[in-house]
Amino acid sequence: MSLSGGLKLTDLNDFITPSQACIKPISVPKTDSMTEIKIDNSGEYYEVNAYGEETKLETASITLNDCLACSGCITSAESMLVSLQSHKELYNVIGDNRIAIETNQLQRLRTIVISISPQSRASLASKYNLTIQQVYDKLNWFFKEHLGVNYVVDTSFSRDFSIIESAKEFVNRYTEYYKNNNKQGVLPMISSSCPGWICYAEKTHDFILPYIDTTKSPQQIMGSIIKYYIGTKLGLLPNQIYHVSVMPCYDKKLEASRPCFSNEEYKARDVDCVITTGEIEKILEEQSLDIRTIPELPSDGFLTKYGISNETGKSVLLGTLGSSSGGYLHFIMKYAAYHLFNIVVTDENIMNATGPIRFKQGRNVDYREVHLVNPQNEDEILLNFVYAYGFRNIQNLVRKVKTVNNPRINKPLPFHYVEVQACPSGCINGGGQLKPDNSSNYVSKEWIEQAENAYQSISLVNGFQDPTDNSAISELYNEWLESPDSQKARAMLHTEYKALKKEEVNALMVSW
Repeated sequence: MSLSGGLKLTDLNDFITPSQACIKPISVPKTDSMTEIKIDNSGEYYEVNAYGEETKLETASITLNDCLACSGCITSAESMLVSLQSHKELYNVIGDNRIAIETNQLQRLRTIVISISPQSRASLASKYNLTIQQVYDKLNWFFKEHLGVNYVVDTSFSRDFSIIESAKEFVNRYTEYYKNNNKQGVLPMISSSCPGWICYAEKTHDFILPYIDTTKSPQQIMGSIIKYYIGTKLGLLPNQIYHVSVMPCYDKKLEASRPCFSNEEYKARDVDCVITTGEIEKILEEQSLDIRTIPELPSDGFLTKYGISNETGKSVLLGTLGSSSGGYLHFIMKYAAYHLFNIVVTDENIMNATGPIRFKQGRNVDYREVHLVNPQNEDEILLNFVYAYGFRNIQNLVRKVKTVNNPRINKPLPFHYVEVQACPSGCINGGGQLKPDNSSNYVSKEWIEQAENAYQSISLVNGFQDPTDNSAISELYNEWLESPDSQKARAMLHTEYKALKKEEVNALMVSW
């Protein structure tokens, strides 16, 4: 097993409750004699009986799939032993490619693709006082020129797909729910891009699974694009491409390991490896490089959310308005207001609560309601959307949803859509993001705010683009998916959730 040096228990920030009910305990035979445990110089463990006889002990191995199959532990992936999800695995694939070239075994070559999340770019920009554009161009140079990977792409591109599909699903659910007042649609709809939230829901609250948006996360949609669209274009099978995703969150490693995101025929995952922002910092340190001084290599625009700068005429990264957790609520509110009520809501309306938009702040900064009111009667709320970040707010959300559509309670819907994130402050404060250079590992409100400002700066400096204005997405809908509403689009852009059966285990009887 290869554990990343960037994986630390101190990164844990979404812990709920511990459990001894692990499905992978080591079976230890009972004995009447007294034994002792001995550790040799190499770190191997031995059981020594009363006669001095030594027996080497089996090493416990826990994979990501074991953790996903288990319903005991409710914690973040930061505390789990994970295999095949380390930056060392990327090194191994790069090394294998070099050997394949040197030995002229070109059939063994794997095309390496790195997709970089906008939150990871923001964390690096914030800590090292760089612009978002500089970070992306420097990482492009590092991965392509220094490490020798083939492609570097932008997860903001696939996020446009995810946001559009989520908006369409919400409108369909709302229409079905209120059509003839028969409540056939499932509301409220809860976002699905946070794997920590999905893991928690599947393990502890199976009743809530039908309410969760079926749209894949940007990470997994990018996996589908790379393995099944770009792969076909390049004449490559899924197992001939090695896709690495750079993410702000350790739980993304869990998401990539879900069985539904694997191709059994080719024994390949849509996302082969996930490395966090902190692991990028670790890789640079291992290579004795400083991100502030390495060269920049402008992107070729491949699978990147790019536009043309009005000032320089050069290609630049474009932002997406809304929260630093993806901007789902922002776009879906605009989309739903127009398609359901023929009300035009502007970006300025949603950002500043003007026009038909109103804000209602919750008891803490991580909970806020966004209302669409009837322009003819401001007392009538047409849509109630909610930001709910952190498990304190998630648990309140779960309690409210539990009363929905219960005829004995007969309460109105508390809200229509919820943008959920397991981490307080959302993805910008993910467990895999960069920390201050001090031993406390404490992340202050000012530190998070600095990263948030870096994230939003791309829209302020370079400009932004609505997902529906991304012409490349429209082309992919038609060329790759045949049409926006095809069965292929459903298969490539959506997923499903399953309750994980809880095994009853007596914690006191587990042998480790």
